[in-house]
Amino acid sequence: MSLKSLLLAALMIATPAMAQDPETQVAQGRLIGRSADGIDSFKGVPFAMPPVGPLRWRPPVAPINWEGARDAGSVGAICIQAPANGDPGVGPGTPSEDCLTLNVWTPRERAGALPVMVWIHGGGYNNGSGTPPLYDGTNLARRGVVVVSINYRLGRLGFFDHPALAFERAPGELAGNYGVMDQIAALQWVRENIAAFGGDPGQVTIFGESAGGAAVTQLMVAPSARGLFHGAVVQSGLGRQRSALLADDRPGRPSAQTLGDIFARSAGLGAATTADALRALPAERLLTPMPSFYSDNLLVDGTVVPEDVIEAFAAGHQAPVPLMIGANSAEFWWIRPTDAGAYGRTDDVMTDAEYDALVAAYEGQAGYDAHVVSDLIFNEPARRLARLHAAAGQATYLYRFDVVPESNPEPSGGATHASERPYVFDNLHTVGRPMGERDALAATAMADYWTTFARAGDPNRVEHPAWPEFGAAPDQLLEFTNDGPVAKPIPNAARLDLIEAFYDRIRP
Repeated sequence: MSLKSLLLAALMIATPAMAQDPETQVAQGRLIGRSADGIDSFKGVPFAMPPVGPLRWRPPVAPINWEGARDAGSVGAICIQAPANGDPGVGPGTPSEDCLTLNVWTPRERAGALPVMVWIHGGGYNNGSGTPPLYDGTNLARRGVVVVSINYRLGRLGFFDHPALAFERAPGELAGNYGVMDQIAALQWVRENIAAFGGDPGQVTIFGESAGGAAVTQLMVAPSARGLFHGAVVQSGLGRQRSALLADDRPGRPSAQTLGDIFARSAGLGAATTADALRALPAERLLTPMPSFYSDNLLVDGTVVPEDVIEAFAAGHQAPVPLMIGANSAEFWWIRPTDAGAYGRTDDVMTDAEYDALVAAYEGQAGYDAHVVSDLIFNEPARRLARLHAAAGQATYLYRFDVVPESNPEPSGGATHASERPYVFDNLHTVGRPMGERDALAATAMADYWTTFARAGDPNRVEHPAWPEFGAAPDQLLEFTNDGPVAKPIPNAARLDLIEAFYDRIRP
């Protein structure tokens, strides 16, 4: 053997074969991703034009084509938001208005088209992104699915209107719910391009938590989202919320245009301000005062979101797709019903009889104070939407999450808000404190159930306890406990019944 051949052979032995960077072709051009441990990823992929300048407060516009191959090895910017508050769902990167990108994870080796899971992050429609390690789709993709995480406009950039913007709009132009429009644009991009990543555009499941769960229910009632997804998972996604209208004020609830006018005046823009003046405001100026999820960011515009979620489900107007829905056992354990803010003071309109009956159902004032807000905002609404969806003849699966790590530092008395996320993604390493064997088992179970649901519209084809279908087994759910998943009657049903009766009285 020649010296050259010997050197070449030695180099091949000393340098393990590296996976070639994956490439794929989408409608806009060629993408170069990254491959690691059998999973290909493509990050920072634009699904819409940057919504800047004249495109601020406009519906998303399809992205332009690019020349050559575009590097998709790193995530894009997160959308404009206030500085991170320690929430691991915010993600890395500098906030920017140029943020309408998505990320894709797909198995390198695959046989046939795979089901697709599109993640919609939470954060009160004010913060968060699809980019943090918490939402890395690698461990879900290992189970034979294609995972997509998306960004969408937040706060006043995503949910906003003003009389000056209305004055300049073309007849029929969509307005107000720009963040929801972004979510729909991302789903349209998925439909048109996901086959290039091995995904099946006819088998798409949307899943989200908190505001992302509320987004899933809004998409279920959005006519323009119909047919873009075929299954839905709602994690702590509210359900009873009442939205502001775009232009019409309600008693005690100003419209989006009124709220926009109040903000513009606080920003030093007079009553005669123009759309150009609003679009010239620095994006950071739109962050203060922080818009409220309940009063500012939840909008019924009449077209994109034509009605409130609870009303749409009651009328059978929601998408006829399989639904998994649930909440955590101690969602907002730190908020008391007497606290100020959107979630506190939720019991102000209770009668004395309703209040006394609930205190008794919670076995005293301490139990009431600790749990009534969580039940009012999350647990009873999840049960109600599950009942309505099952009554419409759709496959429905209700859950309750009650897994608490031994390392949990909070005196929560249960699973707090958003604590299920690292289990669903099987990303316990992102928690930042020790996680035990029972946590690993719970993460395996949840990720298996979630991906099986995406594959079959039924979470039950896995080696885990059977999850009762809600229509066939009324008021039965699957509870994720420290000892594993357990099928059982809905816990605390008596107090949820009292809350349901309270809602029926104040919101017939």
